[in-house]
Amino acid sequence: MNWFDQIHHIGPAFALLLGAGVVMGADLVRPGRAPILSLTLLSLLAGFAWAIWQVLAGTNGPAISGAVVVDEFALFFTFLLIGVTAAVVIVTAEGLSRAEPRPEFFALLLTAAGSMVLLAQAQDLIAIFVFLETTSVSQFVLAGIARDDRSSEAGLKYLLAGAVAAAVLLYGFAFLFGLSGTTSLDGIATFVSSNAGGTELALVFGFVLVAAGLGFKMSIAPFQAWVPDVYEGAPTTVTSFLSVASKAAGFAVALRLFYTGLGGADTFIAEHWAALFAVLAGASMTFGNAAAILQTNVKRLLAYSSIAQAGNVAVGLAAVAASGAAGPSAVLFFLATYAATNLGAFFCVIVVSERIGSERLADYAGLIRRSPAVAVVLLLCLLSLTGIPPTAGFLAKLYVFNSAVQTGIDWMVILVAVAVLNSAVSAFYYLRWARTMVLDDPVDETPFRATAPVQGLLGLAAFGVLFFGLAPSSLLQAAQRAAANLL
Repeated sequence: MNWFDQIHHIGPAFALLLGAGVVMGADLVRPGRAPILSLTLLSLLAGFAWAIWQVLAGTNGPAISGAVVVDEFALFFTFLLIGVTAAVVIVTAEGLSRAEPRPEFFALLLTAAGSMVLLAQAQDLIAIFVFLETTSVSQFVLAGIARDDRSSEAGLKYLLAGAVAAAVLLYGFAFLFGLSGTTSLDGIATFVSSNAGGTELALVFGFVLVAAGLGFKMSIAPFQAWVPDVYEGAPTTVTSFLSVASKAAGFAVALRLFYTGLGGADTFIAEHWAALFAVLAGASMTFGNAAAILQTNVKRLLAYSSIAQAGNVAVGLAAVAASGAAGPSAVLFFLATYAATNLGAFFCVIVVSERIGSERLADYAGLIRRSPAVAVVLLLCLLSLTGIPPTAGFLAKLYVFNSAVQTGIDWMVILVAVAVLNSAVSAFYYLRWARTMVLDDPVDETPFRATAPVQGLLGLAAFGVLFFGLAPSSLLQAAQRAAANLL
């Protein structure tokens, strides 16, 4: 494979990372006068167009000595991550967040997005770790980029938690490499499938360490301690990016690692994977929902909500290990619909916080009278997060829970019962927020509205929540095709 083919295989990520360098270089050449926003959006457009080129050209297979691979699974996450990043860039450019639209902000965002795209492609332990840490370092700086104490504290807490997670993950990788003698996921899978030569216990221990390290990226309990403080302290545009993109990248790595590196649902390690993620799912849902009930700050509420939602996705991971049938596509469908839902909710929070200067739940009283469009979009997103039909969130939960029931395992059915009960609990705080917006009287009745670009994004989010709730076939088929590359 020549150098052009190598670059073509990592083209979307290459465009994003090159764009980050161009953004910083342009600012050095023309400080304060460079078209930073245009360059950033052009980089994202180039990455998106390159991904389409890969689809049309049927690009498939490994590159860079097998460290990365292009397949429909990787392309699914490429489109998802580029779309999320573009939305965050547009909202930030509107000046509606404490994250000022500075060159370094956009460069870091492009770096994080490019590294996440490579993460979805990675099938080598070294590549996974390098891309994961590049992503993490960019996000540490983004969390602390606002020039105030809250943001600095958020960045520091994220850094410390991330450093511990990286050490645990690397230790787990060391176990896998030491036992198998290779960093290639295919090579590790071959070793695991051969019954591991009496090293089952050590393999399981290494796997548990890896799951703990990835649990940090996925915001799964008990590795979620950083989430509430970082989500609250970081600029809200950064928080929206962390809540969706970081979680999606973490689950992408987990799925790729399990299927490609650990041999899928047919190996001895699958039952350990299923049991571990079932426990983590139950803990995440229960802890996240219980803590969210007590919150009066909307960003902290959404932080604990994201922990609970990660638990819902983890149900799919447990189902993946138990049967391997419908689990992967259900997880991918959930992540895509969650992206539209959670971004919509956070963008509404950004608009309201900018206009009223508060993140308190009580200050959303009567929002339907002050800004009907924002209130309706936020209401739809809250209904979707709750899992109420006909929203996309309802079908996402239905597919994930159904994949667990289809395993036919008694304790998986119990896990689904716990998940359904937790969904009922989550309705309390989601619908309390909705009631505050619709039924309570506003303290100030001064109307406001979002800027035109943000209105467009809110409209897209609302459309996604309803369209994929009423006509999910196109997205579900894309998720099934992507998952088929893993099975």
